[in-house]
Amino acid sequence: MKRFLIVISVLISAILISFSGVSALADGEVNTSSRSTFLMDAGSGTVIYSKNEKDRLPIASMTKIMLLNLCFEKFDEGVFSFDDEITVSKTASGMGGSQVFLEENGKYKAKDLIKSIIVASANDASVAMAEFLYGSEQKCVEAMNAKCAEWGLSDTLFSNCTGLTKPTQYSCAEDVAKMFGKLIKHKEYFDFSKIWTDEIGHSGGRVTGISNTNKLVRFYEGCDGGKTGYTSESGHCVAVTAKRGGLRLIAVVIKGTDSKNRFADASNMLNYGFERFTSKMVVDSKKPMDIKVTVEKGKKGSIGVIAEKDVFVFSERNSKENIRLDFIPFVITAPVKAGDKVGEVVVYRDNVEYERVKVVANESSEKKLFFDYIYDIAKEM
Repeated sequence: MKRFLIVISVLISAILISFSGVSALADGEVNTSSRSTFLMDAGSGTVIYSKNEKDRLPIASMTKIMLLNLCFEKFDEGVFSFDDEITVSKTASGMGGSQVFLEENGKYKAKDLIKSIIVASANDASVAMAEFLYGSEQKCVEAMNAKCAEWGLSDTLFSNCTGLTKPTQYSCAEDVAKMFGKLIKHKEYFDFSKIWTDEIGHSGGRVTGISNTNKLVRFYEGCDGGKTGYTSESGHCVAVTAKRGGLRLIAVVIKGTDSKNRFADASNMLNYGFERFTSKMVVDSKKPMDIKVTVEKGKKGSIGVIAEKDVFVFSERNSKENIRLDFIPFVITAPVKAGDKVGEVVVYRDNVEYERVKVVANESSEKKLFFDYIYDIAKEM
């Protein structure tokens, strides 16, 4: 099998950048005053800045990030649809703290409960979803902790799904960033996270107005998601994500002194990240590749191809580096339809594999019939 090599040179980062995700690139160069802060590239997981990132601390309503991960995983699995109606229990409707005042035995669509969690940090909606998906909040908490073990979040332990204070519940800035990074991989999350104001309807025409607790979604360029939290024990917390161009960052703040402080620290980290770093596209899924794949027994002997998804390389601005693309074609026999997988591209950085992506056919090739072979012979005579 032949391999096709494409060597490109792009203006991206210095070779010294670590992709291990275990140490900061610029520790101490960002102005943050909160107890624990953390900044990372969402795509590669590269840590850009960190301070006390492993400290085990209460995280208040940022706990709901893990609950939301479970909700969207169940949605992806087809366990429920956003239009499913959920009956709210007495326990859920009686939750204190942030709430949207759900009615006991009231019926609400799943999408309205999820919206209430993401936008308004509603404890009643959180418990309602936990009970709907797992039968009880306790069973949901067990699933949340199992997911921590699966993802290697060794500095996190949950005791409820809301973030209300419990001495046996804690996390750290690094773990919060990682679980939030998992959440934003669900594209449906952004259908809710960008909402600024909305309302939740109840029986009898009663409505509860809600507004996004993440103020950066309106006031910071590129911010399209986040989760806030506050208790007297946790201080003011926030996890946010923002995207500019191809670069998406995640910033986490724990134990800010006040609401303004947490948003300022998050903004300072994001500003630093966007000023110093970039994410360079090295594989473009919208542009056909300059490669043809051979099709055995096909009316078309070769077809064009295109990558299944984009590939970006995170790096510092204004630095050069060689990236090598290695195309590995599959053995393809007709018929082939546009969209069929026909190979893969392996992206190497400094001769180390960085990522691989499937390549699909950009056109179709039908199988040759008997008369096609006769026609080919006749052309050669």
